[in-house]
Amino acid sequence: MNKIALTLLSAAIVSTFSISVNACTGLIVGKGASSDGSIMIARNEDFGTNNWNKYLTYRPAQTNDAETWTLGNGLVVPMPKEFYGYSAIPDWDANTVDAQGKFYEERGINQYNVAISATTSTEINEKALKADPLNDAGVIEAIIPTLILPQVKTAKAGVELLGEYIEQYGAGEGNSLYIADVNEVWLVEIGSGHHWIAVKVPDDSYAMIANGLRIHGVDLKSDEVMHSEGLVDFVKQNKLLDKIDASSFNFAKAFGVTGDIYNVDREWLGQKMLTESKTQKTRQDQYPLFMKPDEKISVKDVADVLSATFKGTKLEEEGQRPMRVERQLESHIIQLRKDMPFELQGIIWQSFGVLPESVLVPLYTSLKSYPTPYQTGTDTYTDQSAYWQFRSLTALASANPDKYLPMLKATWDKEETKLYKQVSNLDMTLKSLYKKDKQAALEMASDYSYAQLQRTLTMATDIRYKMMTDLTKSTEKKYSEEEFKKIMNL
Repeated sequence: MNKIALTLLSAAIVSTFSISVNACTGLIVGKGASSDGSIMIARNEDFGTNNWNKYLTYRPAQTNDAETWTLGNGLVVPMPKEFYGYSAIPDWDANTVDAQGKFYEERGINQYNVAISATTSTEINEKALKADPLNDAGVIEAIIPTLILPQVKTAKAGVELLGEYIEQYGAGEGNSLYIADVNEVWLVEIGSGHHWIAVKVPDDSYAMIANGLRIHGVDLKSDEVMHSEGLVDFVKQNKLLDKIDASSFNFAKAFGVTGDIYNVDREWLGQKMLTESKTQKTRQDQYPLFMKPDEKISVKDVADVLSATFKGTKLEEEGQRPMRVERQLESHIIQLRKDMPFELQGIIWQSFGVLPESVLVPLYTSLKSYPTPYQTGTDTYTDQSAYWQFRSLTALASANPDKYLPMLKATWDKEETKLYKQVSNLDMTLKSLYKKDKQAALEMASDYSYAQLQRTLTMATDIRYKMMTDLTKSTEKKYSEEEFKKIMNL
């Protein structure tokens, strides 16, 4: 790369830095609410800065001899006799943070098709914090997938195990997270140092999650609700609710901060997009926990929600925080498909950087190795890192967002449309092949995902070269919008 181009790229990346707390956006879709009968859990991983490289990795199954297990933040628990294999997307510095590594693995599917996306950070109110303080060395976002995925065979077992850890060792943060298998999906919320709740998402509904606790209106005696021991008594003793109704319990109001426009604007927008038939006022104190969609929800629909801004809505001028923000590190949509062969029931649609300016690549769970660029790089730009190739596109686009952002989105939307069709067709082929030759089917799925990671990375690099060329042209010679469309094959 020439010096002028490198200077421009560095300046563009620096110009898009924004400092803030972690603030992700998530969506859960029940199997009866999806267009193909799959369960989906999806989330944007947003961070305080937007130059935090992520790696793709697979943690193989193993047996353990040690008596104790020390997690990344110092939490020490009894060591399980064995670990199940699982996929993850850790931070680039995971191995330098501590001897154990495995920091902020964020999402994954294990060998029993249990999936986790963790977490959406939430705010805890002062009364709850005072009554039950947090424990920094307890359960936190950075260790949840690492802690749970290698140990459980069902989603419900995952919820129960997480709850046991929270009650015994405490939690260090308020969080929402999603745990699923091919049969059911649970929304889990941590509301204080030792109290939590989990609700099974109805098959015919979805849950839209921002950065506030969401669970309310649930029956604590229902088989579809789990919670910490002594929850009602704790809320009563510490006067966290004016009125306690165990048959319609408001966990979010007892432990969280409701009505924050930073959160409810996104909840309103997501529900408006998926259930437009239901008119709701903006900036309500609480929105429905679960809603039925007007139309069955596809992977594309989930991607559209996670990419959304307030443009074209009544919050266009005053909406405080949309789903799309420039400090996204990665986005994922995890599908669990009961009609697929066991080893192929899970698929992760994975992107790097800012979702609308990136591409969701389908990763079958049979894939256990990844191209080197997806396991390369730090928080400093390098051509060798896949994360940086995708992330730099948004950075470059900031030089002329009106021109480049629509181009990026159109390019990747076109590519994703192809990938959706390819996966649909490939699934049928894999089902048929699996009956004849199981290993051949698994290898075909793995090879396909590996190839798409390589191909889309090549595309990202090519797009970056074209954008850089356009940016470094003199003012008189710079491509017009129509010329650039032709270059981008739009």
